[in-house]
Amino acid sequence: MAALESCRCRGASGRNNNSILYSILKSDSLATAEERQHQHQHALQHLLQKSSSTAGPASLQELRQQACSCGSTRRRGVLRAPQVTCKAASAVLVKTLRFVKNVPCFRELPEDDQLMLIRSGWAPLLVLGLAQDRVDFETSETVEPSMLQRILTGLPDRQSELLAGQSRGAAGVSVVDIEAIKAFLNKCWSVDISTKEYAYLKGAVLFNPDVEGLRYLHYIQSLRREAHQALNEHVRLIHREDTTRFAKLLIALSMLRAISPAVVAQLFFRPVIGTVSIEEVLMEMFYGK
Repeated sequence: MAALESCRCRGASGRNNNSILYSILKSDSLATAEERQHQHQHALQHLLQKSSSTAGPASLQELRQQACSCGSTRRRGVLRAPQVTCKAASAVLVKTLRFVKNVPCFRELPEDDQLMLIRSGWAPLLVLGLAQDRVDFETSETVEPSMLQRILTGLPDRQSELLAGQSRGAAGVSVVDIEAIKAFLNKCWSVDISTKEYAYLKGAVLFNPDVEGLRYLHYIQSLRREAHQALNEHVRLIHREDTTRFAKLLIALSMLRAISPAVVAQLFFRPVIGTVSIEEVLMEMFYGK
């Protein structure tokens, strides 16, 4: 426990070399552009290999859950340039996992706690990384037939073909979910969040005490509080004239937490990994198994 206490953050000054901010900024400067490109290419190649080896059709139950019971169509969207966007998201995922690995407070946690925090935090951390790297994307709207329309148009006779397309993300995600991601990105860009502010936001997202089953719950709660406190102190010091800035950042965090990890996986990675579990990919990338 002494080792854990030694890596607690000490506010916004950044003087403590074990702080969340120091760890993030230092880890970002360690990797050269060549190393980052190599990591991204390796990650993308891994995703493609997993896709080709285990891709399979989605279940009919999944289709039924997506269908509208009233018989009307639902608005859905797909990436307009999936190769470009998925490549950018893959690069951000590599950087996100590197960030997590280089936070001393995280490394000192038991492995079970690490796994739970990664599972709960990878998606919001990724979307936060998309905002920081200013990764924008365009989508095209599609129309998903209702269950009634599928039955009337002969889905049972064409089920295999339709499900095969579904497995590659052809059905896209709800336009409402896409708009939520877009709204968060635009919020971050309108506030013009700085590198230090992104660092504290990442700490607040990573150390999530709401995850059930954590062994070091109270310690993780303290890390969350310290990240919020450090962010508040930084904003008060740098943006004294903007009395609403901290509130704006908290609103952005609430918007981020409302984004579903399943939507993030479906939109940015399903076209690449097919039906492979994103959690399986994360574990293999993080632990190198």
